[in-house]
Amino acid sequence: MLEFMPLVLFAVICTVLMFGYPVALSLAGTALAFAGMGLGLESMGIDANFDGSYLFALPNRLYGIMTNQTLLAVPLFVLMGVLLEKSKVAETLLDAMALLFGSLRGGLGISVTLVGMLLAASTGIVGATVVTMGLMSLPTMLKRQYSPSLATGTICATGTLGQIIPPSIALVLLGDVLSSAYQQAQLSMGIFSPKTVSVGDLFMGALVPGLILVVLYILYVAAIAWLKPSAAPAVDREELMEELGHRSGLGWLLLKGLVPPITLIVIVLGSILGGFATPTEASAVGAFGAMMLALAYRRLDLETLRAVIRSTTNVTTMVFMILIGAALFSLVFRAYGGEELITHLFESMPGGVVGATLVVMLVIFLLGFILDFIEITFVVVPIVGPILLAMGLDPVWLGIMIAINLQTSFLTPPFGFALFYLRGVAPDSVATSSIYRGVLPFILLQLSMLVALAFFPELATWLPDQF
Repeated sequence: MLEFMPLVLFAVICTVLMFGYPVALSLAGTALAFAGMGLGLESMGIDANFDGSYLFALPNRLYGIMTNQTLLAVPLFVLMGVLLEKSKVAETLLDAMALLFGSLRGGLGISVTLVGMLLAASTGIVGATVVTMGLMSLPTMLKRQYSPSLATGTICATGTLGQIIPPSIALVLLGDVLSSAYQQAQLSMGIFSPKTVSVGDLFMGALVPGLILVVLYILYVAAIAWLKPSAAPAVDREELMEELGHRSGLGWLLLKGLVPPITLIVIVLGSILGGFATPTEASAVGAFGAMMLALAYRRLDLETLRAVIRSTTNVTTMVFMILIGAALFSLVFRAYGGEELITHLFESMPGGVVGATLVVMLVIFLLGFILDFIEITFVVVPIVGPILLAMGLDPVWLGIMIAINLQTSFLTPPFGFALFYLRGVAPDSVATSSIYRGVLPFILLQLSMLVALAFFPELATWLPDQF
């Protein structure tokens, strides 16, 4: 039994989290309890296969977390997204898109997809995007006689794009973890190389799959509108403009609502992809640009600024607290010989690297029902990442597969996080079954993207290789 203690530790943590206890405290508290048990058994002369020397690395781990330059991008990207949301820049962007495409059948659905993509890229947080899009666009879509299942499915699916569309917080965190995992895998193979995986590599790798998903979403909405016009009817542009309260012409609204935020995102992402700035530097530019936009729109008063800072601080504190708890868990897991146990299980698994990858993807998919992407990134990926990378997998490809896998998990009934977020803001007239039915086609599209990536890894690796 004691040789399987690492798996018991992992199962206990998952169980504790299912009871709703705070993630950071669950990780740290459970790990400390198991560490105390291991030290106690060793002191009684019972071989618990526990190496307490791993715990001496904790201060260095914590210092490394707090001084990590890559992780500094997290609060800045969060600040950028929250500013765009709280100052209603995103709302103006949605109005402009709705007026641009609304006169087409399915136009509102296409608008929601495009704005959701931009908002997801700027916030990178599934809950924030789904709730914001649900509050802003769902009432308009329902009022315009859109099918409830199509409207809710589109909002949920576009909300999860924050996992894959750069610049994404999920990719920033994944990049940092995979970089450490890649170096660890190289050392385990006796390779001493300075080569690593950067966040910019993941951004470039995610760009093509992310844009393909957006195109697939738009094509699906357009197909529904063509096959069943009553599910996604066209909207009278003048009537919609009157309802949204825009007195100025469409051209001025498009110029004011579309150009500035799109320019900001292009500058942030382009500076990273072009090698002109690191993700941390680009995130600072993005946060500053979002503040300038809010000031230009005259929507940054003291109350808004206070709400923005409070929200950014909450998210950043949560991320770093989870990081600290995950670091302690990782050390205790390894102290019990967890790394050797997982390596042995993977090597003895039928199918070799393919079988091991399938099992990991299935486990991550199921854990996505009970854990957020931050917990999975810092708890699961450091355990399985070095082993899979040592078996020859490309780190960029693995990171993109994990991101899309989590995106699909957050969308899958009955436990998908995105479904719960939208249910919380959707009117009572929208049945939960409609939300579930609405997301099913989008789940199939995302699974198709995963299969395509499995057979054509170049979709994720071609662009980083070019740079």
